[in-house]
Amino acid sequence: MITQYDGMERQFLTSPDILDRLPDNEATRAWISHLESLGPDIPTVSLFDPARMLDDLLDLAVPHEDIDAIIALTPSPERNPDAWRLLERIVAVINSRMGEIDNAPTAPDLPGDGPLARYFHVYPLLALKPLVEEWHGQRCIPEDISRRTLVDLGRNLAVHRKRYGTGGISLHQWLQLHFRGAIYQLGRLQFQRWKLGETSGNAIRDAGHPAEPGGFALNVHITDFSGPMRPNLCSASFDRAREFFPTHFPEEPYRVAVCHSWLLDPQLADYLPERSNIVQFQRRFTLVDRERKPMDDVAFQFVFGRQASEIDTLPRTSTVQRALIDHVRNGGHWHGGSGWLVL
Repeated sequence: MITQYDGMERQFLTSPDILDRLPDNEATRAWISHLESLGPDIPTVSLFDPARMLDDLLDLAVPHEDIDAIIALTPSPERNPDAWRLLERIVAVINSRMGEIDNAPTAPDLPGDGPLARYFHVYPLLALKPLVEEWHGQRCIPEDISRRTLVDLGRNLAVHRKRYGTGGISLHQWLQLHFRGAIYQLGRLQFQRWKLGETSGNAIRDAGHPAEPGGFALNVHITDFSGPMRPNLCSASFDRAREFFPTHFPEEPYRVAVCHSWLLDPQLADYLPERSNIVQFQRRFTLVDRERKPMDDVAFQFVFGRQASEIDTLPRTSTVQRALIDHVRNGGHWHGGSGWLVL
């Protein structure tokens, strides 16, 4: 095994319990409260020997430049007892919500900013992989859909490097949805089992459709590093969703889908051609609301992997890149949009 990371972040081993050093904020308190509700018996975490771990990392599309570090930094009860205790508890909390739609409490980060802290949330997901695969099997979810859903772990490691230039994972709360059966990759798009909020639920009901706040809906997500959003590919994804969810979740009637994204900002249509993929995607949805708070950084990170403050150094090689830059330079802002459609 590579040993270049041995001995790093030993400052985490100085407290009798790592929970004592987590940030005292609302999210951490909610997570600890849920943890305490599980009782004193925390399930034992089973991580693998390096050979098995390599197989799992490759199966999850983890970028090759991250694999050596992830394997070398793997926590153990002997080398990293503090990190191991936190890992056990995170797995217990996520697994306790296996198959549920509602979001689990946000898992805390490992204190510090070294390599182990950056990669830490890979390990709970690796520990959960066989558990969610077993749950998928109970739902008769095809293995190829299970695999293509879970490889979002590798994609998000690539997104982290694109945005920050270092190895690590920063969207672990998002990835927990994949590893507890709440979201599925069906072709070009991802579909999350979801419940309607007040605004969307009321708007769809007022339009004469059988929906209301708290009712079932599919939340549509567009992944990075997945190629163009061609209309035929998006249509094929919706067709697959119409078949997949009644088959594997017959007790959850999904009649509508919603989307919350900067890609639904109607201002994009002022810059992009009528037949652009983004404009055609927007027109699938009936717009409900637009976020008042600007989301410039969200849009710029998705397209450039950079912040809007770096606008003067960004490329202008595509229509979307030029649209994002020109709009902000002209004093505008990009906002998130929310829309719905009938399946």
